[in-house]
Amino acid sequence: MTQTIAPRLRTLVLLLLAAACALLAGAGPASAHAALTGSDPREGAVVDKAPAQVSLTFSESVSMDDDSLRVLDPRGERVDDGKPSGTGGATYSVKLHAGLPDGTYTVTYQVVSADSHPVAGAYTFSVGAPSETSVAVSGQSAGGGFVGGLYGVGRYVSYTGFAVLVGGAAFVLACWPRGSGVRVLQRVVVSGWLALTAATLLLLLLRGSYTGSGKFADVFDLNLLGEVLQTKPGAALVSRLLLLAAAALFIAVLFGAYDKREDEEKRDLTFGLAVGGSVVAAGLAATWAMSEHASVGLQAGLAMPVDVVHLIAVATWLGGLTALLVALYRGPADTPVPALAVRRFSRVAFGSVIALVVTGTYQSWRQLGSWTAFTDTRYGQLLLVKIGLVAVLVGVAHFSRRWTAQLAEAAPAVAGAAAARRAEKGAGKASTKASAKASGTASAKAGTKASGTASAKAGTKASGTASAKAGTKASGNAKVAQKASGTTKGSGTAKGTGTAKGSGTAKGSGGSPRAAQLARQRAAVDAARQKRQRDADPNRFGLRRSVLAEAGIAVVLLVVTTVLTQTEPGRTEEEAKAAGGSSAAASAPSTGAVTLDMPFDTGAQNGKGVVRVELDPARVGANDMHLYVERPDGTAFDLPEVKVALTQKAKSIGPLPVAPDHITTGHWSASGVQIPMAGDWEVAVTVRTSDIDQVTISKNTQIG
Repeated sequence: MTQTIAPRLRTLVLLLLAAACALLAGAGPASAHAALTGSDPREGAVVDKAPAQVSLTFSESVSMDDDSLRVLDPRGERVDDGKPSGTGGATYSVKLHAGLPDGTYTVTYQVVSADSHPVAGAYTFSVGAPSETSVAVSGQSAGGGFVGGLYGVGRYVSYTGFAVLVGGAAFVLACWPRGSGVRVLQRVVVSGWLALTAATLLLLLLRGSYTGSGKFADVFDLNLLGEVLQTKPGAALVSRLLLLAAAALFIAVLFGAYDKREDEEKRDLTFGLAVGGSVVAAGLAATWAMSEHASVGLQAGLAMPVDVVHLIAVATWLGGLTALLVALYRGPADTPVPALAVRRFSRVAFGSVIALVVTGTYQSWRQLGSWTAFTDTRYGQLLLVKIGLVAVLVGVAHFSRRWTAQLAEAAPAVAGAAAARRAEKGAGKASTKASAKASGTASAKAGTKASGTASAKAGTKASGTASAKAGTKASGNAKVAQKASGTTKGSGTAKGTGTAKGSGTAKGSGGSPRAAQLARQRAAVDAARQKRQRDADPNRFGLRRSVLAEAGIAVVLLVVTTVLTQTEPGRTEEEAKAAGGSSAAASAPSTGAVTLDMPFDTGAQNGKGVVRVELDPARVGANDMHLYVERPDGTAFDLPEVKVALTQKAKSIGPLPVAPDHITTGHWSASGVQIPMAGDWEVAVTVRTSDIDQVTISKNTQIG
């Protein structure tokens, strides 16, 4: 039965690995985690005269460099000053050259969101009237290509290495302390450390190219590497490398000093290793939590420690499962995994599942926000796949617990049978020795009475009528085999005319090498016999099958988790759909926040400037409005009066007046601004710079 089912299980694991690779390969570029929620001018807009600047608003803060935000004219030449800057909140702008001619202009952006993922896109607007343009806006993406694929593989290997390192060490400390001396378990934990270290170094080298040009040659750009080290993801990767140095020391103690201690002495060292290992594991998990999804968005202060617990629970369960699987299949026959260790791991795995359910529920609520996001967003769909895999994994684990219980019940009986076999074997040896001795004595006596010349079977020389009997040889040979030396003299002594000397008296003729060879053969035979007995145990065989199935499912689960971390959260995507924005080039529609920049000139001294109107969430109902006034050089200044009016000409609604309150220099605000219906609304701002100098400027925007 073992020979039939084991290949099938190996085939199943290979199929699961193939599915995992397909999922990882099909993940594509990392989805944008910061969505473009507003722009001024809007995508596709046609404005009467060229704006003084272009502004973009994202769903979260992003990082930029000089080339992150560019504006290109119809010939593909840059018309911005190359110095994008933040203007408050998640809005960023770049100033344009003066006197731009009519035509279609292209806005391109490539930034890095606060959760470390690259975001790219492009759109067009026109001045005066649309025109031909040589700039292609399709195919704008970030994090793709060969470098993006390699970066995704590095992320998967890092998660896997972390799980094997933490889970394997936890299995040894909490479940099977004597396993610290088992070579295959040592290799598993060290392999996890090596995989995580190599993947972290790879991610650090690829980071600059991954978020920038995407060219493989940039991987070796030291200047780019220096810039990466100054970012939050770069600092997280460097911190991970430092913590891996501490993890190396932990591994050295676990498989060195800890393994050499006796059981009583191990108890004292176990507590220290458990505390130190927990601190290192939490630190490693924090390098992900502090630089990815958990670090931004809703309740980030609570989400980061929850994410740390989630990662450690996953690693303890799946990494411990890997260690158990290797110990069951590759462990030495003389040191099988005891039933007590399996029961302990079963309890540890159950606690990990409880932690996963609690932390996973919170994370799902935080990232999705609604039940419909489970089916309407890619993040929700992947999360459903992950939940299904966890459910299947728990179901298979249930069978493993049943096999563990049966193994524990059978353990005393198996131990008793083994003791009985050892006792029976010992009694058999004693009986054989007594029989050989008796036979030798009888033969010797019979030999003294024999006459004539008999054949000397033991190589005895007879000068008379003495004959050494077979009993003498048997006794001599038995002692030779028993003492593993060729120097024993025969025990049969003829009382006739000669003394019988056994032919086994080959003194020094290769006895020691022969004895060593016999010892090795006996050890190999004993190990093979113990392995056959271990594998023949139906309970242990069933446990091996179920654990192998768990490991196969865990491989796919880790891949889905890796892809999930690169996917835009469902909450952001669903809010974008509900807002009904028109930013087609962004990875998701607009979430509804609107920013409008309106240059003004009253004709008086100091009468020039820019009014920025921010309307959030730009939906039907109550909205918050902020107005910022700046001089052409970008400095804020106050005005004697600022008024706003909202009009929807298509439905003959308005103008609806808004009287904002002065907050600080160059800043006015109004809350609870009511917009009665969706559609295209005109936002008109009246600016007065003196008692007699004022102007009204306006722009249209879509209210969802």
